[in-house]
Amino acid sequence: MNTLGTPGLPIREYLLVGLTAAVVTYLLVGLVRVLAVRFGAVAWPRGRDVHVSPTPRWGGLAMYGGVLGGVAVAGQLPALRLAFAYSSEVIGAIVAAGLLVLVGALDDRFELDAITKLAGQATAAGVLVLYGVQWAVFWVPWGGGATSAGSALVLSQEQGVLLTVVLTVALVNGMNFVDGLDGLAAGIGCVAASATCLFSLGLLYNAGNDPNAYTPALIAALLAGVCFGFLPHNFNPARIFMGDSGSMLIGIMLAAATTTASGRIPFASTDGKDVVGLLAPLIVLAAVVFVPLLDLLMAVVRRTRAGTSPFTPDKMHLHHRLLEIGHSQRRAVLLIYLWSGVLAFGAVALAVTDDTALVLWGVGFGLLLAVLASAVPRLRVRSSTDRVTTRR
Repeated sequence: MNTLGTPGLPIREYLLVGLTAAVVTYLLVGLVRVLAVRFGAVAWPRGRDVHVSPTPRWGGLAMYGGVLGGVAVAGQLPALRLAFAYSSEVIGAIVAAGLLVLVGALDDRFELDAITKLAGQATAAGVLVLYGVQWAVFWVPWGGGATSAGSALVLSQEQGVLLTVVLTVALVNGMNFVDGLDGLAAGIGCVAASATCLFSLGLLYNAGNDPNAYTPALIAALLAGVCFGFLPHNFNPARIFMGDSGSMLIGIMLAAATTTASGRIPFASTDGKDVVGLLAPLIVLAAVVFVPLLDLLMAVVRRTRAGTSPFTPDKMHLHHRLLEIGHSQRRAVLLIYLWSGVLAFGAVALAVTDDTALVLWGVGFGLLLAVLASAVPRLRVRSSTDRVTTRR
């Protein structure tokens, strides 16, 4: 499937919206830094932190300003204006994101307790549902009979709401947990949103450029733009942190983009004999959120086994482990970008190309490269140890 060469797709409009969101975010960061210092929203170094000097928070406010700027431009473009006319999902994502940015900004300043933040996250997920952002159906590899490799599983209203809330809260917390190094959450958000946007363009192509399918690509383009615009201020050494206001913004918008994309998957027209093709949409949705959710799952298991709350902070996240084996902050962040990019864009390639074997070989090579790059410091230490032992 060749999406980028398809006439009629509003690709330039999506690029303009993403660029606008990036520029507005970049320009607003300076003002937000001043406000954060003035009102005391500053991250002071703690035992579990990596940074060593006080750093302003509230970067999420600038990012949300970028989202609003991008939406304002989208509303003026004749093509993308249809996304608002045919669906309320974009508005739902903006309202839910605004709610979490407010909760996150209060937490960045006053350190809210975990229950209060969880209640805010669940409420924001409920807002998404109220605006129609909800899981309703997905493909499963069973129950298709002799002529099909699987079937579509239709969820009831209650099941769809529950699944949407659970996955949204999990993704919001996953992005929150992974935000531990300069530029990490912003980079992962940019990679995941870009992959989701590309996948959504493929869905839009399959739908014949139907305006009903504009929503997921628009939400993803907005998110990719604000993450890209914030990254120059946040990459090591960071001049500002996005704080919970920013990490939860990424989580809720990524949840909205992937959930709305799931609703546009054409199960009925998919070739039942091509199992990889059927699984590809679900693989994409899983791959773009793999790193933050894996980190979240590992943290919950680790803390539960230790008899502590799943929300108890520690220094055993994936990025902390990369630092422990000898990577610098920048190298650790770039390695996690690599892992995220290989998984997310590899999954997208499965969905938008027909050469499955070539894609799998490419993904395999990328994963091998990521493994070797991640293990380099440890291999160097072992080599040095072996040389010392040999000399003795």
